[in-house]
Amino acid sequence: MRVAFIGQQDFGKAVLEAFLDRGDTVAGVFCAPEKPGAKPDVLRTAAEERGLPVFQFPSLKSAEAEGAMRGLDADIGIMAYVLQFAPQDFVNIPKHGTIQYHPSLLPRYRGPSSINWPIARGDTETGLTIFRPTDGLDEGPVILQKTCAIGPDDTLGDVYFKQLFPQGVAAMLEAADLVVAGEHVEIAQDEDAASYEGWFRTRESAINWASHAEHVYAVIRASNPAPGAWTTLAGKTLQIFDAKLHPIRRFGDVRGKLGEVVAVSEDSFRVAAQGGQIEVFRVKPEGGRKVSAGEFAREGGLSLGTILGG
Repeated sequence: MRVAFIGQQDFGKAVLEAFLDRGDTVAGVFCAPEKPGAKPDVLRTAAEERGLPVFQFPSLKSAEAEGAMRGLDADIGIMAYVLQFAPQDFVNIPKHGTIQYHPSLLPRYRGPSSINWPIARGDTETGLTIFRPTDGLDEGPVILQKTCAIGPDDTLGDVYFKQLFPQGVAAMLEAADLVVAGEHVEIAQDEDAASYEGWFRTRESAINWASHAEHVYAVIRASNPAPGAWTTLAGKTLQIFDAKLHPIRRFGDVRGKLGEVVAVSEDSFRVAAQGGQIEVFRVKPEGGRKVSAGEFAREGGLSLGTILGG
């Protein structure tokens, strides 16, 4: 098939290479312009290395973008990690229209941080959707969906890089084949079941040690590796990455105040929360680098009885 490609970053690069490696023709690649001083997007670099035409329009709503798309004479448009708004006049140009990847089971978790939120909320399952892009955010009809489990200790990195990323690349190929062959079915999203979530950023990744330990642990997992869950220590930010939940089984096991460091070992330290303790293995102090929690404690970062988040 002859493909018009729209995307960014590592996922876009992986999908592009998957189409090329199986012998499809990529007629051109649309990639968002980089900010001044920024490195070239990896998708742009990969496309240029393959000798493909690259288009970087500030807006895909422009007449120039529409003209470029028409000039490609593509069978299908492929959208793989796209932050620019792509209007209907643009995405409907290829003979079989355009398909887009979204890392959630639409209509749930529409929006830009759709992997973080199900982890933070304790969901045990998520997935990916290939759908038709419309002028609404992640609202178009569904062509293909795949589910994946969220394990009790899975982080954002685990769910994305081990599951949604490779599954998403394969799903884009599968859905494109179905659409071009005319064998796909488009299913309208159930608006009654829809949910939209905004960015999962600094405010959302803050740790409240008065919350239940399971919730604290979920926020840490949902923020690892980005944006990084955080608390405060002596008025400065301390980000927490690798961690483990230790539920309290008996009342007699309760130790310490909420947010108090109740144990320090060679590799970690433990913090008290409602219903359990969080064992922390890796941290990043404000202005510093990521280090093991044990190293941070040994260098005077904290000690038994230290209160975090106060």
